[in-house]
Amino acid sequence: MRTRLRTRSRIRTRRRRPRSALYGLLAGLRLLGAGLLLLGAGLLSATPAAAADNGTWGVFPTPPAGAAMTDRAYFFHQGEAGSTVTDSATIVNSSDKELTFQVFATDAVNTPVGGAFALLPVETGPKDVGTWIALAPQTATTVTVPPKGRKDIPFTVKVPADATPGDHVGGIVALNTAVEGVQKEGKVQVGVKRSVGARLYFRVPGPVTPGLSVEDVKVDRAAPLLPWVKKARATVTYTLVNRGNVVVEPKVAVAAEGLFGRTVLDRPARELKLVLLPGQRIVLTEDWADAPQLDRVTVDITAGAAAYPDLSSGSTADFLAVPWPALGAVLVLAGAAIAWRVLRRRRTGGEDARPTPDLAAAR
Repeated sequence: MRTRLRTRSRIRTRRRRPRSALYGLLAGLRLLGAGLLLLGAGLLSATPAAAADNGTWGVFPTPPAGAAMTDRAYFFHQGEAGSTVTDSATIVNSSDKELTFQVFATDAVNTPVGGAFALLPVETGPKDVGTWIALAPQTATTVTVPPKGRKDIPFTVKVPADATPGDHVGGIVALNTAVEGVQKEGKVQVGVKRSVGARLYFRVPGPVTPGLSVEDVKVDRAAPLLPWVKKARATVTYTLVNRGNVVVEPKVAVAAEGLFGRTVLDRPARELKLVLLPGQRIVLTEDWADAPQLDRVTVDITAGAAAYPDLSSGSTADFLAVPWPALGAVLVLAGAAIAWRVLRRRRTGGEDARPTPDLAAAR
């Protein structure tokens, strides 16, 4: 009997606050499907990570001679359409054994839910800056790094002649070829691989057009069975879309008004600690722990970016907060009371009761 073996790989990236205040976290998880011989393909999955060094190995922009390995937090270049830029990535092996990696360049994306910064997996071909990057010939198969050693990987970025102005974001990734463990998911065994990536930001000079829109604001409520005995909760869901050609670090304000303009929620603008890439769409949520239980409410989401003071977008959603279970119980009780009164009057000869035949004849 054969046992299916799939592989799961993870991309982690090193984060340091850039001087331009434009860039933040980069990370990714990736699922690589495989058979018993680790063959097959996988799917993208990503989560934030705080470093490009998982404690066993790391990927860094190659520092200048004599400088610390962490001298550069990320690759940041710019070049005109048609130009070529050269650089080098360094893989550092901190372990006591030799490690072998598959090294590749790829594009960056935001995860649809939550907006985490992620790198595409090796089996998903890049379409943007990842296609501009050519690694050194020695990376054509795999790269082996000795224990406590390092390997420099030169690469070139050739900007296409028709490259669009703005930011293009990707990364250089080292995927450990060894399966580091096996987990069981149902009836399928999952082999775990790990990857580490150093993010790369490339700007093509030209008109810079920041763009940000708030869309699809929705409110989901969870009210107690008996109103005002417990607090009602709500979740505000909305979509942020980067419609410009540069990355933005969005900040969001949330407000809500009840009847007669009463303020029932006021959360000042705050940074979301994420980088939204051009063309990306992400879904975010706001928890509302003490939502109104009887009101008509308008929720307003406003988004902007500190680096672009004139950039602002907003969207609203209305909802009716009614304690439906309690209201339903009241209606049922009211209906029962009315029915009881009608029945009682008929039985006791009230004004709704019909006259007897003798009385009717006398009239």
